[in-house]
Amino acid sequence: MSSTRFDPILLHRQHIIDEVTCLDEIFDVLDGWPEDKRGLAYDTLLKACRDAANGRFPLSAARENFRRFLNMAGVLAKVEGGPKFDGPMNHQIGNA
Repeated sequence: MSSTRFDPILLHRQHIIDEVTCLDEIFDVLDGWPEDKRGLAYDTLLKACRDAANGRFPLSAARENFRRFLNMAGVLAKVEGGPKFDGPMNHQIGNA
């Protein structure tokens, strides 16, 4: 399998947001996918990821298909408006 990293994809998992950054992590998500929610889209994605692991399908396309799969399933996380750390963080807190 390939552990080549790509830009993170965020998904909702139970009560947390998880980050997927490589093909091995996609396989982890797919392995844990509920069996009663697997279907044609799941099977197609799994095949594409297996082909990507064997070098027969572009990793970037497997990543995009995974992102679309999560979006279709309603678990794709979109994090916007996070804090920005533009300046130095040298402010003291309390009496330190």
